[in-house]
Amino acid sequence: MSSKKINAIQAEQVVLISAGASGIGRVIAETFLAHDCHVHICDINADAIADFLEDNPAASATRADVSTVAEVEEVFDDLAGRYGRLDVLVNNAGIAGPTALVEDIEPAEWDKTIAVDLNGHFYCSRLAIPLLKASRGCIISIASNVAFTGCPGRAPYTASKWAIVGLTKTLAMELGPDGVRVNAICPGSVEGDRLNSVIERDAKERGQSIEAIRDVYLRQNSLRSFISAEDVANLVLFLASDLGSKISGQAIGLDGHTETLANWLD
Repeated sequence: MSSKKINAIQAEQVVLISAGASGIGRVIAETFLAHDCHVHICDINADAIADFLEDNPAASATRADVSTVAEVEEVFDDLAGRYGRLDVLVNNAGIAGPTALVEDIEPAEWDKTIAVDLNGHFYCSRLAIPLLKASRGCIISIASNVAFTGCPGRAPYTASKWAIVGLTKTLAMELGPDGVRVNAICPGSVEGDRLNSVIERDAKERGQSIEAIRDVYLRQNSLRSFISAEDVANLVLFLASDLGSKISGQAIGLDGHTETLANWLD
């Protein structure tokens, strides 16, 4: 049996990452930069962009709210003017949304969560498609393990993540004949500021300690561990590389094997 060396990722590829200035998005961006790719990020936070570019001067950025069509169009105008191509789109932008039962969620909270977490993925994907057809590139969307199970108290967030999986599979069907691969990564609880804020909010609302709430989250998966941003970035890199060249239309769990997200109903 013959074997050949497969590069992790082709250098000089152009990668666009939404919400790329901090958190998971920043780690993904810096991972691609470390592999000699051209990285362009968009983010709603101008201060976070400035900090990111100070540490990563080889990258480029556009300040944008991905829930606004005109601002997403500006991102792609900037990308086209700077690079003239796109090889990898990473749809990472998302917000946690409210923590409440459905009957207690305000319509405005629902609308905001769907606008960022779902519409933003659609707006970026539709503009990326012509560029990705030309490069035979790929789309990688960050969904969540709630797309496999549902999650009580997190209806808007959960609905958006289920929709991302449906969009992923549909795009994979539509774009496969053009050589474009489309996948979703479904992480469990990822260590970082957003998880900490969700845990703190849960602790306050339930009158329990932060440590007790963290333990509930840890007991949701078989490995009893949280996911790191580096875990997500490494899987993104794999899917964008030659190693993932035959993977498309998949929603890939990265969650230590979720056993339940319904602990609060026990």
